[in-house]
Amino acid sequence: MLDDTDRALIALLRENARIGHAEAARRLGLSRTTVQARVESLERRGVVVGYTVRLAEEVSRRMVRAHVTIVVAPKASGAVAAAMQRMPELRALYSVAGAFDLLAVVEAEDVPSLDAAIDKIGALEGVERTQSSIILSTKFER
Repeated sequence: MLDDTDRALIALLRENARIGHAEAARRLGLSRTTVQARVESLERRGVVVGYTVRLAEEVSRRMVRAHVTIVVAPKASGAVAAAMQRMPELRALYSVAGAFDLLAVVEAEDVPSLDAAIDKIGALEGVERTQSSIILSTKFER
């Protein structure tokens, strides 16, 4: 589905989604029109479905993050996920195998706000138990 050029282009977009076609072409050793066609093809095929914003490291460093593992009552996973999707503090939600059903990445401006977000998760109908791990530092992120 993806060749080496597609993977290299996706890596550049992950690094900086606003990179111009001309700059991407220069870095990849391709023509601008080739890069433009590749990006359009990736979008049309549903490989690239959107672009996002990454905060400046100075701003991001001030945020407090936690991984919250969640045990959900049988047959409640869909409703819990839908309720959590409406929570702006949630950066991601994963379905996982093992002792827990879901893993949420929660981000807030300070510890009291993080605590309140985790409490909101625990109070959701269908959530049986949570366990939180506050992230102390990020060694790297892609």
